[in-house]
Amino acid sequence: MILILVILGASFLVSWQFKRRAKIYAEVALHNNLSGEEIATQMLHDNNIFDVKVISVEGQLTDHYNPQDKTVNLSQDVFHGRSVLAAAVSAHECGHAVQHAKSYAWLNFRSTIVPAVSIASRYVQWVLLGGVLLLNTFPQLLLVGIVMFAAITLFSFITLPVEFDASKRALAWLDSKGIVHKEEHEMAKNALNWAASTYVIAALSSLATLLYYISIFMGRRN
Repeated sequence: MILILVILGASFLVSWQFKRRAKIYAEVALHNNLSGEEIATQMLHDNNIFDVKVISVEGQLTDHYNPQDKTVNLSQDVFHGRSVLAAAVSAHECGHAVQHAKSYAWLNFRSTIVPAVSIASRYVQWVLLGGVLLLNTFPQLLLVGIVMFAAITLFSFITLPVEFDASKRALAWLDSKGIVHKEEHEMAKNALNWAASTYVIAALSSLATLLYYISIFMGRRN
């Protein structure tokens, strides 16, 4: 339990720092004045990807790539933005599109287990709650919940190489095409590193929670 609280505290700090950095870099104008949409479109075309659409979506930090309908979804601030943050985020999301086009192994593996993880995420909290309440009479229920949560934890760790690789592809392309200057590159890299840190903390938090429920299940024998 102490480990979970420590990780939750770290999660809060990392999330706060990421949002703080994102706000700062969103106010730093890109030297070439390109918008997030223009950067995303150029990166896709430079990688010979012409069947992916770049669209604007509501909300903040809602940017993502959808492999099902092949869309790069950018929040309005990123889609219309002409900042270092907009460049970093739009290129990162296109990095996922490039992964998809090149059949990046970790992305394919993650996509394969998405249906199972979606089902597990929907019901796991109730299964775990029931498992704890019925621990002494029906311990198998908690074991089922642990297996479901293990799948979710596995998904969170598989996400890490996918996110780091997308950022690597984004930064390499931004540099090779001269989209960012040296100082802009460092800011873009910093923003993406802090974004990646949120995924790392989420994975560790999931693992700590999994170990907590395993300890409860094992403790019933003592």
